[in-house]
Amino acid sequence: MIGRKWIAAATCAAAIFAFGDTRAQQAPAQPSVDAPELAALGSHGVGVATLEFVQAAQADALQGIDKPVIADRHIPVTLWYPAAAKGAGIRYRAGLPGEKGGDVAFEVPGLATPGAAVAQGRFPLVILAHGYSNTPEVLSWLGENLASKGYVVVAPAFRDPPITIRTAAAAAGPLSRRPLDIAFVAAEAQRRARAGQGLFAAADAARTALIGYSMGGYGVLTAAGAPLHPGLAAATRGVLSPYVAGGAQADTLKVADLKAVVAIAPPYNLRGVQLWAEPGVAAIRTPTLFIVGSQDHVVGYDPGVRSLFEQEVHAPRYLLTFREAAHSIALIGAPPAMRESFWDMDWFEDAVWRKDRLMAVQAHFITAFLDRTVKGEAAKGAYLDGLVPNSNDGKWAGAPGGRYAGFSPGAPASTIWKGFQPSRVSGMNFEFRPAQP
Repeated sequence: MIGRKWIAAATCAAAIFAFGDTRAQQAPAQPSVDAPELAALGSHGVGVATLEFVQAAQADALQGIDKPVIADRHIPVTLWYPAAAKGAGIRYRAGLPGEKGGDVAFEVPGLATPGAAVAQGRFPLVILAHGYSNTPEVLSWLGENLASKGYVVVAPAFRDPPITIRTAAAAAGPLSRRPLDIAFVAAEAQRRARAGQGLFAAADAARTALIGYSMGGYGVLTAAGAPLHPGLAAATRGVLSPYVAGGAQADTLKVADLKAVVAIAPPYNLRGVQLWAEPGVAAIRTPTLFIVGSQDHVVGYDPGVRSLFEQEVHAPRYLLTFREAAHSIALIGAPPAMRESFWDMDWFEDAVWRKDRLMAVQAHFITAFLDRTVKGEAAKGAYLDGLVPNSNDGKWAGAPGGRYAGFSPGAPASTIWKGFQPSRVSGMNFEFRPAQP
C-alpha cells in the first residue's frame, strides 16, 4: 500500500504469553456485574497469536546524526480472533516506563487461548493502535472483548522510545511512525486476509475498522483521510516529507475498505505542533466515534477532542464524554507492579472514575457502533441514536424500584440510555452530528 517490500516472520508466542490460573485476578475483558448491556462478552471463545510484520527500508527519525537511518522496521503484532471454544485463559507479560527510568514489568490476566482453533466464518478486521509508550497488552480488554463478538483484532506494538513524551526529540518517533505503521499493518493484514493466509483467512478485508487511543488516535484519523500538515516534515526530520499534504505519497496513507473509526482521546495538536493541514479531519468521510474525558489535560477537551468532533463535518460522528475523567480512559486498571508509586499508577488510573466502569461503557458503545457500521446490524442503532445528550436527564417511569439490575429498553418507554441500568447511567454525555453534504 505504501510502496515498500515486506517480510513476514513468526515469533514465539511464549515470549509474550504465559499460561496461568487467571481466576485469582479477573481478566480486564470480563465486564463487571454493573456493566451496560453490550459490554457483555460475545458467544465466541478468544484465540490469540503473535506475529511480526517487517517493512523493508524505513526511515527512523530517532536514529542517525545527519539524517535518519534507513533500516527494516520490525513490528510485533498481537492477533486476537474468534475461537471455536473457550479456553482456560492466559497471562500477558508487558512493561511500561516507570518513574525510575526503566520499564516496570507486569502481568495482565487474559481470557484468550494461544493457538486456539478459529471459529467458523469470516469476521471484520479491526486494527487496534495503542498510545505513546503503551503496549497492546494494556488494551487487551478491548481486543479480547471484540474477538469474542466476531472480530479479528490486529494490535501492533509500535516500540516507542522509553523516555518521556515531554521530549520533542522523542515525539518525532511516534509522530512519524504512527500513520506509516498503521497504514502498513492494515494493508498487510488485508493482503493476508484476501490471500487466505493462516489466521488471517478468518478476516474479511472488505470490512475494516480502525481503533486508536491517544497517539494511536492521531494515527487512525490520519489513516482515515486527514491530511498531514507540511510542518510535520521538519518535526520528523524529513521522515514524513513524502506523506504530508501535497507530498508524492500522501494518498498512500489512507486505509482501503474502511467502514468505521474509533478515536479514543486523540490529540488535537501535540504541544502546539499542528498535526493536519486543511481541511483537517473534515476530509474524513468514514463514520467516527470519539471518546474522551472532559478533564483530559493531555490532549484537551474544548479545544481538543470536542473540536475534532465538531470539525469532522463530512462524516456521521458520535462523541462520548466521561465528565471529570482524564486521559487514561482506555488503559486497563493498574497492575500490582505499577501501584508502588504515584507516577507509575498514574499511567493507568483515573482520579474520579472506576477503571472497570470506564472500560465497560466504552465496550458497550464501541460494540454498538461497530456492529452497526461494520457488520450492518441496523438494530444496534437503538443504542446510539436519539439518546438524551446528558445521561443524567434520562427518565423511566415504569422502572422497578430498589437496586434494579435490568437494562433500560430505550425509547419510547424510557429515555434512560438503552442498555444501561437505571442507577448506573450518570456522569456522561453522548452526542451525534450527521454528515454535511
